[in-house]
Amino acid sequence: MTSAQALTVDRATGFRVVNRRVPLHSGAATEFIDVTDQVEAVVEESGVRDGVVVVYAQHTTAGVAINEAEPLLLGDMCRMLERFASREDEYQHDDLTIRTVNLEPNERANGHAHCQRLFVGASESIPVADGEVQLGKWQRIFFVELDGPRPRSLTVQVMGV
Repeated sequence: MTSAQALTVDRATGFRVVNRRVPLHSGAATEFIDVTDQVEAVVEESGVRDGVVVVYAQHTTAGVAINEAEPLLLGDMCRMLERFASREDEYQHDDLTIRTVNLEPNERANGHAHCQRLFVGASESIPVADGEVQLGKWQRIFFVELDGPRPRSLTVQVMGV
C-alpha cells in the first residue's frame, strides 16, 4: 500500500475507500500512543461524510484500543499487561536454541509482548457520521506498543460516502 491511496468503488453513490499508513515511533517498552488526532485527520482528508473508519496495527506485538486518556489509568493498564505476561517470565518463543520458525537477525526476546497482545486487539472500527468520528466523551484511540521502543506504523482505512 502506498502512503496515499484512494479508490472510488461506485461512482453513482460516491462510495469510496481511502487507505493511509501513519508512521509512528514508540518511546517505551509498553506505551499507549494517542492517535485520535491522526485518525480524525485521515477521515477529514478522505471526504467521507458517513461510513466507518478502521484503525489497524499490522504487528503481532502491538495493537489498537479505545479507552480514556487519563494518565493514571494508562499506567494502571500498562501494569495490568505486565502482570498478565511479565517480561521477567520465561517464554519458549525467546529460547533460540529450540525455536526454528520466523527468526530474524538480531531477534528480540519478546514472548511477553506476544502474550500481552492476547488482551489487545489488532483493530478498532468506529462509525463516521456527518464527517465526524463517533467517539464517546472520554474515548480516545490508542496504538498500544508492547515491544518498544521501535518504529511502527498504523493503517487507517475510511469507507463510506
